[in-house]
Amino acid sequence: MTRLSVEMLAADATEPITSAGDAQLGIAVLAGIAVIVVLITRFSVHAFLALTIGSLALGAFAGAPLDKTIVSFSTGLGTTVAGVGVLIALGAILGKLLADSGGADQIVDTILARAGGRAMPWAMVLIASIIGLPLFFEVGIVLLIPVVLMVARRGGYSLMRIGIPALAGLSVMHGLIPPHPGPLVAIDAVGANLGVTLALGLVVAIPTVVIAGPLFSRYAARWVDIEAPEGMIPPRATEDPDQRPGFGATVFTVLLPVALMMSHALVEIVVDDPGNPLQRVTAVIGSPLIALLAAVIVGIFTLGRAAGFSKERIGTTVEKSLAPIAGVLLIVGAGGGFKTTLIDLGVGRMILDLSADWAVPTLLLAWLIAVAIRLATGSATVATISAAGLVAPLAADMGTAESALLVLAIGAGSLFFSHVNDAGFWLVKEYFGMNVGQTVKTWSVMETIISVVGIVLVLLLSLVL
Repeated sequence: MTRLSVEMLAADATEPITSAGDAQLGIAVLAGIAVIVVLITRFSVHAFLALTIGSLALGAFAGAPLDKTIVSFSTGLGTTVAGVGVLIALGAILGKLLADSGGADQIVDTILARAGGRAMPWAMVLIASIIGLPLFFEVGIVLLIPVVLMVARRGGYSLMRIGIPALAGLSVMHGLIPPHPGPLVAIDAVGANLGVTLALGLVVAIPTVVIAGPLFSRYAARWVDIEAPEGMIPPRATEDPDQRPGFGATVFTVLLPVALMMSHALVEIVVDDPGNPLQRVTAVIGSPLIALLAAVIVGIFTLGRAAGFSKERIGTTVEKSLAPIAGVLLIVGAGGGFKTTLIDLGVGRMILDLSADWAVPTLLLAWLIAVAIRLATGSATVATISAAGLVAPLAADMGTAESALLVLAIGAGSLFFSHVNDAGFWLVKEYFGMNVGQTVKTWSVMETIISVVGIVLVLLLSLVL
């Protein structure tokens, strides 16, 4: 169990910071979420500010003293950033090294050189999934869209036939697979095992991305038959293949943290003895911090030095990778503050009491909550954080596999039907040169397919695990 989950349980065991009844608490939760939604959608307030104000409004509506509400929010913010902030930073560094060194170009060119014709959509899924592991969704789009446009134009492919598989691969990685911020926060919130969540996430992700990517792209290409727009292809990191890192070394570096984190999960299953030397070793090397730190250190040599970067250039690359994630860290931290405020108000107890009489399975309930917040705010990260905070108390008595599936249910719900209040919607629309209607028929439908297929697979896994 993580430090955050222990603190959550301890907080839940103490008296709430308000004496409000269940009815007032329920109204307070709806009002607090409504404040966040209105600020983000109506007034275009940054999600960090919206979550901060929404947390204070939540406490006020629940009748909690303002000083105690501030303490709850600040504690949750600090604990969340301490738990996942370093991981997000390490992931950003690895992604920047991958992009600037030309390693991403090397993966793309190598796979495309061996694919063609009907195999091209599947190649795009593979490229997006590999590159999408260490990269934030927006960075992945910026990196992959030029490739999508080049392949579509030079090969005479439908833009949707090539683009939808790439977008599906990126989106599934973003919503379901750590070390992306959303899954990491949900894992921390519900006390799930990261390695098990990663393993089950891959089980869910593979068929989901196949259905939402290559298979759905056939229909998307019929509904929206457009050509790749001109002027949207920026220059590569380097045009000289000899200055890029090797394909094998690049793939090894990208997959290294995944392999390390999964190794601990597998050893835990096979060797059920916390005192076993092998399990103790894998517990260290398989921890997210060490796994990502190892990948960054290896990447400095296999990516940076292999591309001819000097020590100064590597330092500059690392420095530039950190600035863009400031907003992400603040949003994640404020989301953690909102979650802790919910718990300290006693909302967790309220949901536990009410859910005892509900016929809705816990996994489906978590998905529905995430869907509602996603539709309202447009942010997958906000939806994941808020839903994890609301359903975290339900995970207290769950086993390892079930708590991991709870994280995946939340992640799947957070991807449901991206529309006009989602920055990703406009990013895809502009890059592909589509109008709003075309974007809804392709991108929005694809996101919905990912979400629905994801929860169906999670529910099926819950029957056999």
